[in-house]
Amino acid sequence: MVVYGFIVGESPLRLWGLTSKQRIERVLQRADIAEIVEDVTLVPAESSVVLIRGDYLYDDRVINTLVKKPNVFLQVRAGHEFVPVAAHVSSKLAGEAQDVFSGGARAEDLGSVQMETPETLSPAYDDRLRKLDPFFVLPITPENRRDLEKMLFTWAYKSVTDLVTKWVWPRPARWVTGLCVRYGFRPNHVTVISLALVVLAGVLFWYGFYGWGLLAGWLMTFLDTVDGKLARVTVTSTNFGHIFDHAIDIIHPPLWYIAWGLGLSQYQPAAAGVPLNTTLWLIVIFYVVGRFVELTFQRALGGFSIFVWRPTDSYFRLITGRRNPSLILLTTGVVMCRPDLGLEAVAFWTVLTSLFLLLRLALAWHQRNVSGPLHPWFQEIGDTVDSRSLAVRVFTRPASVKSVSNHE
Repeated sequence: MVVYGFIVGESPLRLWGLTSKQRIERVLQRADIAEIVEDVTLVPAESSVVLIRGDYLYDDRVINTLVKKPNVFLQVRAGHEFVPVAAHVSSKLAGEAQDVFSGGARAEDLGSVQMETPETLSPAYDDRLRKLDPFFVLPITPENRRDLEKMLFTWAYKSVTDLVTKWVWPRPARWVTGLCVRYGFRPNHVTVISLALVVLAGVLFWYGFYGWGLLAGWLMTFLDTVDGKLARVTVTSTNFGHIFDHAIDIIHPPLWYIAWGLGLSQYQPAAAGVPLNTTLWLIVIFYVVGRFVELTFQRALGGFSIFVWRPTDSYFRLITGRRNPSLILLTTGVVMCRPDLGLEAVAFWTVLTSLFLLLRLALAWHQRNVSGPLHPWFQEIGDTVDSRSLAVRVFTRPASVKSVSNHE
């Protein structure tokens, strides 16, 4: 059945540069809506329509789920009552559904329409961002505008990532994302700057200018955080941008390490360590092994990231031998005036963490064969995973919406 969209009203307040109507339109268009109509009477027969109030902020997952789930009326709690905020109904019921929003009819009188809330609409686990966040539908008011912007940015963040991205970058990244919105920078603009910094850092490493290279490298990793968050809070991510950004992320780390090693020709260590060729081969081979393990788990075993299989894996993602933890090791080596030891530390950590991933892959394969399909540990919170555990506090944000909804 062809699905159309209709937005009921609009809030004049802008969140991350977008009016509520612009934001809803972008989400609907990404959800493959046939057309967004200005009048529900224009919806063709034998089709359906998603009606959405424009004075509320919606989790993208809410709208995406509604588009796929017909005969539903969505309501949210406001004090001791429930307020209708969205619906997906057949074209025959479109006019009556619109009357519900204006108070001229009751959703319960629409026959077979099922009443839902954001909590019952769909599971809160988001595999794309590797996190557990409740669905949210919140009123847009002058009093909670800043809180909503902050929540949108937090919602755009992966819950399971490296320790620098998780705990160091969020505050400055939110500030820079705001500047990008203000001055019209798009996510791909930021990604292009990141690519230029990738090249600059590599050249500086090659010539032995490690301090300046690290500055360019750290700035690149910061902008790598900004471009993704900018795309999500402004609903401007594209398939090209996603592929472009992830291709850079996957390819450049081993090239940096090779350039770093070539730059050591300008440096004479006080004592001979592991041969440079051996160090570089270990880094490249086991970097590929680590990525291969992740891909194998995703495609052949879980259908989700290995880093959300068990809490142990989520903790391990904080420090695994990826770019940011490796940059910490390289930076430490430069601070100690031993860039050669920094590179050897990267080799050691890359080998060790990749071997650990191989072990986790073997355990996962065994468990699937013995116990059946694997599931992310987020889905087991409250059952086999203690909802008060440290892992839940570190990797989930179950109370993030409540703090904003109190403004109602």
